[in-house]
Amino acid sequence: MKQPQNAFPASLWRSFFYSPIASVVTIGLFLLIGAAGWYAWKWGVSDAIFRADFKACMNNHDGACWGFVAEKWRLILFGRFPYDEQWRAAAATGGVILMLVISAFPQLWNRTGCKILTVGWILVLGAFFVLMLGGCFGLSKIDPDYWGGLPLTIILTLFGMTASTPLGILLALGRRSKMSAVRMLCIGYIELVRGVPLITVLFVASFIFPLILPPGFRIDAFWRIVIGIVLFQAAYMAETIRGGLQTIPKG
Repeated sequence: MKQPQNAFPASLWRSFFYSPIASVVTIGLFLLIGAAGWYAWKWGVSDAIFRADFKACMNNHDGACWGFVAEKWRLILFGRFPYDEQWRAAAATGGVILMLVISAFPQLWNRTGCKILTVGWILVLGAFFVLMLGGCFGLSKIDPDYWGGLPLTIILTLFGMTASTPLGILLALGRRSKMSAVRMLCIGYIELVRGVPLITVLFVASFIFPLILPPGFRIDAFWRIVIGIVLFQAAYMAETIRGGLQTIPKG
């Protein structure tokens, strides 16, 4: 019986073995990937040391030493957050990740689903700050200076990407504006910010910005970092949106 043209083996054969040279290259790449995967498995798993044993790691020259991960995984994940209270950071982070996963389902991208997601995000973000900050519901108060690791990374990324999108749209539209003053201001801001490394923005937000604030006026380091990331990311978002607008024909 003749094999259907759209059968998976036939399409696979046409994609990778359509000529002698392609066959040789495909087989060579498969062998290379297999050898690299086998070496990675041996180095990272089978010959690796997973316990915190310095002498064993020094004597093991064939595999990785994951003892520092086993010993310091809580410091890596939660930073300087108090050890006995790290369950709060884990629960707060888990709630945000769960909402990110739920928000990725297209079935909820309608009017009813958006209402559900909005309520869900309000509750989750409220729970996040209650758990991380404390000071209520019997939870001990924890200064944001002690936040770190995965919870801080996720919430900064979430705020940065969310808040920078509308600002990036305005900058992209301003850069394409026919008003010279608006266009030049937007171009100047975008090019200036894109020419500055992110680490410089974070340094200024953390250490320089508090020095220029009026006496007695204070903004927590967390929110200064959020503002810095949003302003930085908005410049890149503006260029992405501007590039997309340029692909659309006039009219």
